[in-house]
Amino acid sequence: MVCIPCIVIPILLWVYKKFLEPYIYPLISPFVSRMWPRKALRETNDKNKGKVDCKGTDINGLPTKGSTEISDKKKD
Repeated sequence: MVCIPCIVIPILLWVYKKFLEPYIYPLISPFVSRMWPRKALRETNDKNKGKVDCKGTDINGLPTKGSTEISDKKKD
């Protein structure tokens, strides 16, 4: 069986999205845009961005410096 909220919530969201949002959104959009102003995304021309130095790593990209011993034995 499916619980009642699992049926009712998607139906209410569909009703809101289909019928109520076209009327309500134009009323609340000025307030929302004041709270969350859009900022322009800036593209950087940094060519070194995204490159990673892989020295000192194993095949999985994990660092090999330090203790890499993994023990499955339980220590008291």
